[in-house]
Amino acid sequence: MLEGLWMFPLLGIVAGVLAGLLGIGGGLILVAALVWLLPAHGVPKEAAMHAALASSMASIVMTAASSAYAHHRRGGVLWPTVGWMVPGLLLGGWLGSLFAVAIDGDVLRLFVAAYCFIAGAQMAFGGTRKGGSADVVPRGPVMSLAGIGIGAVSAVVGIGGGSMTVPVLTWRGVTPVRAVGTSSACGVAIGIGSAVGYALNAPAGVLPAHAIGYVYLPAAIGVALASVLAAPFGTRLAHAISGPALKRVFAVFLWVVGLSLLWQ
Repeated sequence: MLEGLWMFPLLGIVAGVLAGLLGIGGGLILVAALVWLLPAHGVPKEAAMHAALASSMASIVMTAASSAYAHHRRGGVLWPTVGWMVPGLLLGGWLGSLFAVAIDGDVLRLFVAAYCFIAGAQMAFGGTRKGGSADVVPRGPVMSLAGIGIGAVSAVVGIGGGSMTVPVLTWRGVTPVRAVGTSSACGVAIGIGSAVGYALNAPAGVLPAHAIGYVYLPAAIGVALASVLAAPFGTRLAHAISGPALKRVFAVFLWVVGLSLLWQ
């Protein structure tokens, strides 16, 4: 099993590049890849989907924190908005993980596959958001309630929530660049709430050694460390490649990921 550990940092590099390139953490791709890889490390096949989601969410904490810090240095994080959303995100992540733990892995696979198709369609056909005001800082209980929904869905499909948080913030009038930065900070709370839920609510002894509940530590740590190092490279690529064309290519890739999950 040890000889295959190099695959986890490799996945982290992919996730980090995607985080810098497209403003996403590559969670959907991580989940699909981990479902295939984890059984080779002693994870029972019937627990592979849960472990893939849990390990992805745990790795997102560090990736999102690194991204949020970079945006914060450029004034791109609306911390009052984050403060209102964090309680809902933590609760939603916890509740989503409880729901995921309680259902069969094959049903979870269908949820993630469906989200791949939806996210791919949004990326392929969704318009580029413009406008917004630098003075807009959404606050209030509505943002907390939105956080619950975003956190719950993110926990079930293994993502940092950017594909939902960014549209919500831009709809409220936030500029796209600040929406992405604020979303990165929100991803830390989603990852914490979800990973803790997957770790504490898993059946006893469900995974082999080096695991806490459903979180397989070699995968979570290997992915997280490599993704933080790779993200700056993705940022540089973003300035050299056509954004719309890149999004269409990645949309097709997401559809392929969804099909692979259905095939499994």
